[in-house]
Amino acid sequence: MLTLIFIGAALAFLAAFFFYGRFLERRFDVNDQRPTPSHTDYDGIDWVPAHPAILFGHHFSSIAGAGPIVGPIIAALAFGWGPALIWVLLGSIFIGGVHDFSTLLASIRRAGRSIAQIARETMSGLAFRLLLAFIWLALIYVLTVFTDLTAVTFVEEGAVATSAILFIALAIGFGLVVYRVKMQVAPATLIFVPLVFLAVWVGQQFPLLPASLSHVLGCDPKRAWCLALIAYCFAASTAPVWVLLQPRDYLSSYLLYASVLGAFLGILFGGFAIEYPAFKAWHDPQLGMLLPILFITVACGACSGFHALVSSGTTAKQLDKETHARKIGYGAMLVEGLVAVIALMVVAVLPGAGAAAGQAPLTIYGNGLARFLGVFGVPQKIGFSFGLLALSTFILTTLDTATRLGRYIFEEFFGLKDTRWRYFSTILTLALPTLFMLIPFHDAAGNPIPAWKAIWPVFGATNQMLAALALLVILVWLKKMGKGIGFILVPMLFMLGMTVWALGLLISQYRLSSVGIIAMLLFVLAALLIVEAVRTLATKPEQNARSFS
Repeated sequence: MLTLIFIGAALAFLAAFFFYGRFLERRFDVNDQRPTPSHTDYDGIDWVPAHPAILFGHHFSSIAGAGPIVGPIIAALAFGWGPALIWVLLGSIFIGGVHDFSTLLASIRRAGRSIAQIARETMSGLAFRLLLAFIWLALIYVLTVFTDLTAVTFVEEGAVATSAILFIALAIGFGLVVYRVKMQVAPATLIFVPLVFLAVWVGQQFPLLPASLSHVLGCDPKRAWCLALIAYCFAASTAPVWVLLQPRDYLSSYLLYASVLGAFLGILFGGFAIEYPAFKAWHDPQLGMLLPILFITVACGACSGFHALVSSGTTAKQLDKETHARKIGYGAMLVEGLVAVIALMVVAVLPGAGAAAGQAPLTIYGNGLARFLGVFGVPQKIGFSFGLLALSTFILTTLDTATRLGRYIFEEFFGLKDTRWRYFSTILTLALPTLFMLIPFHDAAGNPIPAWKAIWPVFGATNQMLAALALLVILVWLKKMGKGIGFILVPMLFMLGMTVWALGLLISQYRLSSVGIIAMLLFVLAALLIVEAVRTLATKPEQNARSFS
């Protein structure tokens, strides 16, 4: 049964790529005769055309992070894996994929501008400022949540920390070999990808243990890792994309491919029985009601506003041809949906009342992947470390991509054109996440909790509201061009309804606490943007599609 579910999901995504993906291409009149911004605005730092395989690796690694694993596992444990599976399938194909593809196409048609810049040109200057503020807050939550998750992983699994450091060094080497030595991508891949997997074994032999770090650094290991990750984000996000961003993301995609293939074959031949209930409850004591909480808990893997920032931020500046948009924008979302399905299958084989169901999501995923790989004789410890390395690699990608996007937003807001400003804007973008890493967080009972867990409720709502607002901007743009909007309107209304509902619940639950106040602020920003969109839609469409083409 587990095998049939997974194969069915994979076939659904494959069919969607060829049929609905081509439908989207026709809607946007995709044509390789139009030069993309990576060529017209090439600068060797941010605007650099990339090989489609390398760009797919960057885009997928950036949008994935731990999102398609953490969110689905949390939702499946609370409500059962069945509702989450339905949302992942329908969301990836008809909402998330449409959202990612549309924002990418809109950006390259607008000279690589961000979704906020598109809002200014199609709506108003006020919409531009409001959306920039919303996006910047969303990026702060992304940086805080994933920095904390990565630091926790490195402290608990020193082998993963060692492997991650080696992986970064390999990525820099790959970039130098491809872009400076001019070695072809294929032979460079044959050299460096095996070294990436070798790094998993080396990490097992030389783990960075917390006790050793405490002795050397003289401070709490988690705090040290948080600060080290912040420093890494600064360096990685200010360096030219060919130095680390493109090569690291390309190499990390092979970790994903291996984990997906390993999980698929393990599910296929392992004979695992489904033990966890497909449907558990309509209400969870910690999360709340299935509706609308499911749709803000499972974000990446079904639909995520952060993807709009990647599509219209870094990816649009590197897209070589328009026809690559379906493979990268729509295809990467479908692959992410498949990763979310694997995460749900990991929950499905858990004993319903077992202690394993109470573990942290990353631990559950690592142990689940180890079980699947164990079918082929892979030692449990190696399989577990491999799963966590793949996760931490995606999270590192999300971290420095989010930092780079944060500096883009800052520079857009203040009109900073000179590339030398990137150091200053990066420092300011990282200031708040650094502060959040250093202050303690507590739950309602006063018990200390990790920063990621304290921020996750508002992070999910913010992320999904951002997706709704990005779809709203695309809808206004298409409408002004005189194009059909039905395929955008339905996803936009659904996401808007679910997230407004969820923000309302957060406000009533948290009230004047930090989470409640942030939820109120986001609610107000979203409401003002909706008003601006309605006002803009009341005007007549442009008489030609010059900006569309």
